[in-house]
Amino acid sequence: MAHAPQRHAPQLKVPATYMRGGTSKGVFFRLDDLPPAARVPGPARDALLMRVIGSPDPYGKHTDGMGGATSSTSKCVIISRATVPDHDVDYLYGQISIDTAFVDWSGNCGNLSSAVGPFAIAHGLVDPARVPRNGVATVRIWQANIGKTIVAHVPVANGEVQETGDFELDGVPFPAAEIQLEFLDPADEGDGDDRAATGIFPTGHPVDVLEVPGVGTFEATLINAGIPTIFLDAAALGYTGSELQGAINEDQAALARFEAIRAHGAVRMGLIADASQAATRQHTPKVAFVAPPHEHVTSSGKTLRADDVDLLVRALSMGKLHHAMMGTAAVAIGTAAAIPGTLVNRAAGGGAREAVRFGHPSGTLRVGAAATLVDGQWTVTKAVMSRSARVLMDGAVRVPADGF
Repeated sequence: MAHAPQRHAPQLKVPATYMRGGTSKGVFFRLDDLPPAARVPGPARDALLMRVIGSPDPYGKHTDGMGGATSSTSKCVIISRATVPDHDVDYLYGQISIDTAFVDWSGNCGNLSSAVGPFAIAHGLVDPARVPRNGVATVRIWQANIGKTIVAHVPVANGEVQETGDFELDGVPFPAAEIQLEFLDPADEGDGDDRAATGIFPTGHPVDVLEVPGVGTFEATLINAGIPTIFLDAAALGYTGSELQGAINEDQAALARFEAIRAHGAVRMGLIADASQAATRQHTPKVAFVAPPHEHVTSSGKTLRADDVDLLVRALSMGKLHHAMMGTAAVAIGTAAAIPGTLVNRAAGGGAREAVRFGHPSGTLRVGAAATLVDGQWTVTKAVMSRSARVLMDGAVRVPADGF
């Protein structure tokens, strides 16, 4: 008996741009280019983005998608015309889990923030009258995940975004054009039901004592700036602050300890009600450890001297030590460094400062932030840092039509 041929859904072509932003890369979409079911938040959108990236992948390789199987390369961005007055575009960021069916919308990506302005200009989302033929275009970005404003200063040459240049960014092998970012009022006010986690210090203290059952008791700076971050003292964890990825990521016991610390810190910050909920909130908070500077060799083989930086910082993202530094965590570092008494400020030598240069596994990064004490509460009006961005591929991604 003859059988009718099995019918399979065809692949859809979805216009997209593959971009590097800072030390991350991701797939960028215009909201209006997405299939109708994915133009609104929900399961269809999440399923589409996971299929684009190639998640969930039990092999941890992203062989069947655009992801790179690391926290820095498993990212999607959706850009649309601004819904908020005095802004050019809305920017929505999704961190795609590698081995589980999950998209985390709880925070921003500071690195990919640097690619939003160039994408917006190239796709006609910025008023042409505000884009000089030669000079610097100011793009006003509404970061929709956390409800904050980012101002990107994008170089323009001959009416187009300038991508090539001589600006070097540790963690990126080739130079490019410099893009300055301003993160305005970076204290995170929480998202959705997390409004309890407000202000720079959700506990009201620059340093807390964090008890983690089965792991230990640690001093911690719990801060909401750029992205919710838990800062720890490297020495208290048995580290020097100059560790490279292998020293942490190949130590499963260490990764489990950091995840336990992250979970209990998230509870103290008011981000989740119980530590067991941390698994559903992988992107935030971040956990990082700091140390005074000392000479060591970075992942690129360069020697970093003690007087090259103010302090050393190592940060984990999505359960693994980051190869450089997340841009949002850099905002948290700059903010914490500017406030006397925090673990970050203490590691940098204490005192007042408006900028800090810190060492990370790939090299160094400078970030500026000016903190002011107003009515007993610390406020930071903006944090500033430079990144770069570049289009890697432009066209369309293909996804099976029955995948979302």
